[in-house]
Amino acid sequence: MDLYYEIHGSGKPVIFIHSGGTDSRLWSFLAPLVAKEYQTITYDGRGAGKSPSPKEPANYVEDLRELMDDLHLDTAVLIGHSGGGQIATDFSLQYPNRVSGLVLIGPSLTGYKPSPEFERWMSEVNAAAPDADKIMELAFSAPLYRIVMSSPQRRLMIDMFRHHLAKTAEWGSFESVWPQPPAIGRLEDLHIRTLFMIGDNEIPDNERVAELFRSLPNVRYVQIPGADHMMPLTHPEMMYSYITEFLEERR
Repeated sequence: MDLYYEIHGSGKPVIFIHSGGTDSRLWSFLAPLVAKEYQTITYDGRGAGKSPSPKEPANYVEDLRELMDDLHLDTAVLIGHSGGGQIATDFSLQYPNRVSGLVLIGPSLTGYKPSPEFERWMSEVNAAAPDADKIMELAFSAPLYRIVMSSPQRRLMIDMFRHHLAKTAEWGSFESVWPQPPAIGRLEDLHIRTLFMIGDNEIPDNERVAELFRSLPNVRYVQIPGADHMMPLTHPEMMYSYITEFLEERR
């Protein structure tokens, strides 16, 4: 396994999957709390943090499987944020017997078609390349970063994103491979008990994805007040309370 990872604590394994534009430092405040009672595994996805950059289309689902195989984990609880939640969802559909619990935090979803407003914002951000300062200015102007950018964790958020921008210069491919068909058409097959968390300061696209999950019978839906998309940085204690309650019920 060539991905960088850290293991802390002992007990039932819990794997944290960070979002795009960040790295395992996203879990700097939440993972240590969970490690009080569980074994926590945080890792840098391919092309992020201390992990190698992709030289060909990345398969993030298979990367996660290989990590679990390398650590000799038959099953684990998966906690995924944003794009990490997308990985966790697809993994759970592809390998349901290897997931003992699923925690999704403002996840994206394969097969979801973004709104014109979201695509326009992303186009503006991408068009600013290679000016890193302009990219960050446009990216962090979105409502989903409003709270974190006025919090004590503003510097960490900027540092992770700036590192991400520098790291992408090493990438040999920006394409990725996902299981087919897309998860959006298979959510009724997601039978794993799931905790879904989202902030009350989110963009409409993420709220639309949330509604798709909220309609599933095995999903517990929680809205975190005063939180935006980056709640693992700003609301770890509240998230920890919901997560431990959810995990305790599985014992």
